[in-house]
Amino acid sequence: MPIFSFVSSIGIIQALCFIIGLGLVILEFFYPGFGAPGIIGLILLAAGVVLTAKNAFEALIMVIIILVLLGIALFLVYHSASKGRLSRTLILSEALDAKSGFSGTDDLKEYLGKEGESITPLRPAGIAIFDGVKLDVVTEGEFIPANTRVKIISVSGRRIVVREIK
Repeated sequence: MPIFSFVSSIGIIQALCFIIGLGLVILEFFYPGFGAPGIIGLILLAAGVVLTAKNAFEALIMVIIILVLLGIALFLVYHSASKGRLSRTLILSEALDAKSGFSGTDDLKEYLGKEGESITPLRPAGIAIFDGVKLDVVTEGEFIPANTRVKIISVSGRRIVVREIK
């Protein structure tokens, strides 16, 4: 009895299960998403093995062959994703940086040097108003009561440091 005796007993239904199942799993490799094609493909592959195998040894051989085929397909997908055509569609190559006009936070440097008034006590953090705009601010560590004139001395991202005007 040859090792691959199950090949002669594969009918149209079993062949369709294997071909469509492999196709759906490979499709899932190329276009990862929700997983429906991959799950349906695995179910079809399992159905093909169950319908074809006459014993556990034949089922094991078929599972090994399927895993080898899927491994080769995964290698090809990985190679294409890292160096080939697929890398241009799966991997984001554009950067959102200041050179291209992107800013992740508001540019608050325009407030540097402006004077305003603390709305809440600054212990050391609180809220102050500058030109009608309420901003979250911090002091250099000292307590500043509410309704006190303050000046912005540094801006770093969203962190605005103020000092009391005396």
